[in-house]
Amino acid sequence: MNAPAGFREAPAPYQAQVSGYSLAMSDRERGIFLYHGDCIEVMEAILRKHPQGCFDMIFADPPYGLSNDGFTCVAGRAVSVNKGEWDRSGTLQDFVAFTWQWLSLCQKLLKKDGTIWVSGTRHNIYTVGHLMGELGLKILNDIVWEKPNPPPNLSCRYFTHSTEIILWAAKGQKSRHQFNYAEMRLANAGKQMKSVWRISPPGAIEKHFGKHPTQKPVALLDRIICSSTGPGNFVFDPFSGSSTTGIASIKQGRAFCGVDSSQAYIDLSKMRLNMGD
Repeated sequence: MNAPAGFREAPAPYQAQVSGYSLAMSDRERGIFLYHGDCIEVMEAILRKHPQGCFDMIFADPPYGLSNDGFTCVAGRAVSVNKGEWDRSGTLQDFVAFTWQWLSLCQKLLKKDGTIWVSGTRHNIYTVGHLMGELGLKILNDIVWEKPNPPPNLSCRYFTHSTEIILWAAKGQKSRHQFNYAEMRLANAGKQMKSVWRISPPGAIEKHFGKHPTQKPVALLDRIICSSTGPGNFVFDPFSGSSTTGIASIKQGRAFCGVDSSQAYIDLSKMRLNMGD
């Protein structure tokens, strides 16, 4: 695949090795840059190289803090909700401090008219929204992602959790954000697209190289990227996991930069990105 249109004129991400971390994948022809390391340190290094920002859009799927030794239902069986040490529940103060740290860096890394999408559940998204306001980000929409076949609630003491919320925000109050209204209307049979999106979780075909416990479907990222970026734009994901954001970006002719702290998920990302999914 050739480089995305206009990519060669766009600012490149910081490509020198970040202290203690490495650029795990670099494919300038296809516009792919993948870092193995701590997202805070990598973002700080990119910011030192590009203090005015270099990304047109950011998608962030941060840890939700759900790994609390509880249980959920998968294929009719009770299984642990624990996803890894990176998702361990901590104190509220620690969570707020970490969220402020990565979110403020994301804001600085956006170009002046860039936007950020952040996914979450009731466990974290309201804190994210509050901090967006504190930082001066302009919330544009709250998207409700509805999952058609959610796992049942085993305790039978709550409604079944079947949605996630994705906040879409501009870098600042005066940003002139991009929204591809015509494309979204066309994709919705000629009608204005609403803010409730019914999209199935990733199926087996998206996990044939392996799976990430919080993997998002390509269809979800396709819509997000198509709605708010143009050809040749630069997309960043600070918690890239299995790099679904990268798959959707390259598929639509955008450049991609991602970061993940897990070598296992970096290896999974490389397999997916090298095969085009």
